[in-house]
Amino acid sequence: MRIALPAVLSATAAARDPTAFVTDLGGETMGTRWTVRCVLPTGCRAAAVERAIVDRLAGLVAEMSHWSDTSVLTRFNRSASGSWTSLPPDFARVMAEGLAIAARTDGAFDPAIGRVVDLWGFGPVPVSAPPTEDALAAARAMSGWCRLAFDAEARRLRQPGGLALDLSGIAKGHAVDAVADLLHRLGVVHALVEIGGEFVGRGVRPDGDPWWVDLETPPGANLAPFRIALHGLAVATSGDYRRGAHTLDPRTGRPIDTFVVSASVIAATALAADVWATALTVLGPAAGIAAAIDARIAGRIVTMIDGTAREYLTPALTAMLADDLI
Repeated sequence: MRIALPAVLSATAAARDPTAFVTDLGGETMGTRWTVRCVLPTGCRAAAVERAIVDRLAGLVAEMSHWSDTSVLTRFNRSASGSWTSLPPDFARVMAEGLAIAARTDGAFDPAIGRVVDLWGFGPVPVSAPPTEDALAAARAMSGWCRLAFDAEARRLRQPGGLALDLSGIAKGHAVDAVADLLHRLGVVHALVEIGGEFVGRGVRPDGDPWWVDLETPPGANLAPFRIALHGLAVATSGDYRRGAHTLDPRTGRPIDTFVVSASVIAATALAADVWATALTVLGPAAGIAAAIDARIAGRIVTMIDGTAREYLTPALTAMLADDLI
């Protein structure tokens, strides 16, 4: 068993009640499930916390869902060429972070390929066949983060004409952070938040242990187990082994051909972990590890070639490993 540990322990690790019990909450959101394991402070009712979480997630879906006809995102996608759309604070933050990482990865992550995503049937409308060359070329011509104009100070985004956003590679991570932040505002300092396999851990368990999360090992990959101590950290994994090939390379508009079956990233926020896991999947082992080293990302890439799995770890992740437990 390999164990990755945070560099430092926060003061919340000592501020715990060993007699407290863990409350489990959960529900559905964003086409998947959300779960929260938390230690509720005295006087904090589980039902009230659950309602607050449901309301917070519903608000994010109303802003950034590709599947909702009434979301702010859909309204932007249908807006006229040259028009500006005012963004709520959450949407604006996601766009700012997404565009920054799009620039840093040379478009390996791109929040502006909704037309291409829809052509391949990975959006809300299923398709019966892969796109034609002409259709793909037309969709790519209307797509791309470089076509966007984002006024961060005014929180508004300009529609260049025909462009469609798809925030599925970043919005879920932001939602995990948003729920963790909501819990903190409610006085819940010890919690593990998860949405669709992406996690944030805050504080510790009542027994003093961190919130432990095991990285999934893709089927057929004979790799040593990997356990993460999520104390003030987040982890996200991107891969096609669960739902089949669904990751597109924004630079080509086609499914990836990097042999990557899994990419996991540990970061301070689930948003960063989410988007970088997607980018590493697209970049592949060589370019992905190089980009991760440049960005000081703690990540793991797993490839599968002719039935043989190979694992690549970034130096930042290797530095987190507990030597006596490897």
